[in-house]
Amino acid sequence: MLTRRLLLAAATTPLLAPLLTPRAAWAAPEALKFRDLYVRGRELTEKAKALAGREVRMIGYMAPPLKPEIDFFVLTKLPMSTCPFCETEAQWPDDIVLALTDRPVEPIRYTDLIRATGVFETGFETDPDTGFMSFIRLRGARYEKL
Repeated sequence: MLTRRLLLAAATTPLLAPLLTPRAAWAAPEALKFRDLYVRGRELTEKAKALAGREVRMIGYMAPPLKPEIDFFVLTKLPMSTCPFCETEAQWPDDIVLALTDRPVEPIRYTDLIRATGVFETGFETDPDTGFMSFIRLRGARYEKL
């Protein structure tokens, strides 16, 4: 029988605390691939719909940043050598993911694969500061070079 005393003791014991944490809170992020995002056009796959609000990890490339000291980057399926906002000839691919970070981004070379992890969000949203519109986002994104 789980008593209040046992519960308090377990919560203060570092080795037992994970047992009291819901599984979803300590489960590994779900892998999400670019091909898993859309059925066609802007219609999301069932997998993408099911992962909304959950932490996911994606592998891709960091598009060149817009400027120094920004707290977001664009994750792309294929490497992009120029910033589409800076070059009038460039076009954003259809399958991009906006990755919003909690601190300034340290750019990674556009040809290096990265793993980005964050809470997966869908639906159109316009950033009030930049005016950047996104349909798919990773909020609280963290990233590492592979």
